[in-house]
This record gives sequence, structure tokens and C-alpha cells, in this order.
Amino acid sequence: MLVQKYARSFEVVTKRLQGRTALITGSTSNIGRAIAIAYAAEGAHVIVSGRDSARGGEVVSLIRDAGGRADFVPAELDGTPEASRALASAALATTKRVDVLVNNAGIFPGGSTSEVDDEMFDRVYAVNVKAPFFLVQALVPGMIARGSGVIVNLGSWVARLSLPVGALYASTKGAVETLTRAWAAEFGGQGVRVNAVSPGVIRAPEVAESPAERFMRGTPFGTAGGPDAIAAAAVYLASDDAAFVHGSVLDVDGGRTGVAVVA
Repeated sequence: MLVQKYARSFEVVTKRLQGRTALITGSTSNIGRAIAIAYAAEGAHVIVSGRDSARGGEVVSLIRDAGGRADFVPAELDGTPEASRALASAALATTKRVDVLVNNAGIFPGGSTSEVDDEMFDRVYAVNVKAPFFLVQALVPGMIARGSGVIVNLGSWVARLSLPVGALYASTKGAVETLTRAWAAEFGGQGVRVNAVSPGVIRAPEVAESPAERFMRGTPFGTAGGPDAIAAAAVYLASDDAAFVHGSVLDVDGGRTGVAVVA
């Protein structure tokens, strides 16, 4: 796996993010963890962030042991401007600047529309939409002042290929993908590139099998992907290789949204 390769040694990687700093929300596990390791392997100084200090410390140790640079900043992104600003301030106090922001943190409640109450609705929108919105608001001015910066958002295949469950979550990811295009229009002329990765069904390395894998039957890939696939796409979007890419949502989903599945 890509994470295992990066964890063994950072010496043979191309260093496409050399000299840059990156803040990755929700990076103590799964996709966020894979992105943090991949960014560090490419030369970035990574700010690992999340609620679990123990898991965050493990990611930082893994990166440092392999020769990379990383620090952990705890964060409880509850959707308030204060929480997002606090994370931005702590990250800037650690690295002095943030060149790349990856809005990965999110929550996924299952269930149908009838099962959603006011508290759940507000909570999911707070974490999935408001938190990244206010984090961008806090960090983009510094990027604009330097004339360069990158924002990578995490969307989802369910924002465009609907299922009979999870309408609330899908709507938040639709909002994030719309913000991606809106921010690209707003900030692109000032040197800040904004794009998104839209993952398909991803199975965490520690999970043997996920019930969601049934949604991948009949797709070109045929089964769930791993977080390394999303990390590779996030590296590309953060690097100069993607200098001509603005306002795009990159589907990394094994063909789930792009290819018709005939049952």
C-alpha cells in the first residue's frame, strides 16, 4: 500500500510539496491520515488535526520516524467561527503560514429523512459545511497576501449519484462541491487554487469488509477503494502539476459515477 511505502522511507519520493505547509482536518484516521502521510512524504510540513490526541500523536510519530515533518493540533470543529479560527491560529502559530488547506473532517449519519431531527441536521451542517467555510475564511487572506495557496475539499460520490438513505449527508457534500466552484471563482484570480476530491466507497485499512461495498458491484473497479487512492489525488491537486486545475471535482471512485452499471 502507498501508506506503507511512504512510512518506510521518504527518501525516494519526488517531493512535489517541498517547502510547503499543509493543514489537514480530520487527519487522525482513514482518508485524512493517508493524506497527511502522503503530503509529508512529498516534503510538506504537515499539521495533523483532529479530536483524538492519541491517534494524532501516532500519525505524527509515523511521519517523523520516516524522516518527515509533522505536528499535531487538536481541534473540535463544531461549525462555529470561533472553533475554525482557533484551529487556524494554532496552525499558524506552529508553522507561521498555511500553504495548503485540506477540508477533510466530516461526519456521516446514516438513516432516512424521517429519522433526522433538528439537532442532527444542525450538527451535520455545522461540521461538514460551516466548519470548512469558516476555516477558509480564516486562512485565505494569508494565502492571498502571499499570492499563492491551495484548498482541497473532500466531496462524495453520493452528492451526485443519489441513494435512498443519507440525504442529509449527501446534501452537505453537494454544498461543499458547490463551494469548491464558488471559491475557485472568488479566489483564483488572487493566486489561490480551489479543487475537490470526490471519493467513492472507501474501506479503512483496519476494516475487513464494509457493507457499503455492495454499491461498487458492477463498477469497473468492482469493490471498495483504499484511502491511499484519495491521498494520491490530494497530492496531485496540491502540487504544481495541477496549476491549470481550478474549480474541479476529481472523481476517485472506481468508476462509480462515471460508468453505467447494468444490473
